[in-house]
This record gives sequence, structure tokens and C-alpha cells, in this order.
Amino acid sequence: MAKEIYLGAGCFWCTEAVFEMFKGIVSTAPGYAGGKAANPTYEEVCSGTTGHAEVLRVEYDPKVIPLEKILEIFFAMHDPTTINRQGADVGEQYRSIILYTTEAQKKEVLDYVKKIRDDYGKPIVTEIKKLGKFYEAEGYHKKYFDKNPHQPYCMFVISPKIAKMKKEFGL
Repeated sequence: MAKEIYLGAGCFWCTEAVFEMFKGIVSTAPGYAGGKAANPTYEEVCSGTTGHAEVLRVEYDPKVIPLEKILEIFFAMHDPTTINRQGADVGEQYRSIILYTTEAQKKEVLDYVKKIRDDYGKPIVTEIKKLGKFYEAEGYHKKYFDKNPHQPYCMFVISPKIAKMKKEFGL
């Protein structure tokens, strides 16, 4: 039976492109969560007025890819020590965030962060909280990298990240 977790590691285009490479990922969907505004649009989230982060709903088969592996990928793909920033992407919508759906997930996430915290020279600032409401992003955001591999952002930000992750995880 598939499970879900919601991850924000900067731009959701990058997060989706990375997670789709791994076996056991059943489906992904970019969207917005962690804020207060109902039914936010991309423009509203980018304005910094909604409190939402760009996140990815990751549906996974825990028999194929356990949550610990998902967390390993998540922390390897971005810098969890920067507040409201990933590379050139700046704003609260790009914050590092994990939105769990069960108390068991929460415990596993907190235990994992405790295990890796000494691996970083600075404190991990990843926000960890229970998922409130997830708002799926507009259709043009879905599979963005697959549809737009030659778009400059994709070429200069996402492609190198994918190459790094392939090398790191032997894909």
C-alpha cells in the first residue's frame, strides 16, 4: 500500500525531476502547502503573502523505497541549512520543509534529522510539521523538466542537480 509525504526542497520543478528517477516512487505532484491562504496560485505563493512553500507530494511504495531512503535523497538534493533559500531561489516559498501525514512518519523524520545533524557545519533549519492542506499546482508545473529540458532554468539548475543525484545514488 502506497504512502505519501510532502517535501519542499526549493523549486518544486527540481524536486519532482529528482524523485521521479527513483524506483518505488508511485507518483508525484507539485503544489503548495504549509501556509494559511486557501487555493493559492503560483503568483500568490511567489509574492510571499500566503505562507506556503513549493512542495512535492511524493507517493511511494515503502516495500520498494523506505521513508529513510526518501529522506536521504531529500537531504542530499538541497541545502537544509539555509532559511528561505535554495541557490538563486529566494523567498519563504523555497524553504526546506517536510510535511508528514502520520505520527509514525513524524517520528521517523525527527529521528533521521537527529541522526544526520552532525553531518552539517550549520544547524538544519528544515521545517517539520503536520500536513494541513495541499493545493496541487497549476497544470503547467507538472512534469515541467520533462516538458521543458531546454528552458534555461532547467539546463542550468535542474540538469546539474539530476547529474549529481545520479552519480551520488548510482543511477
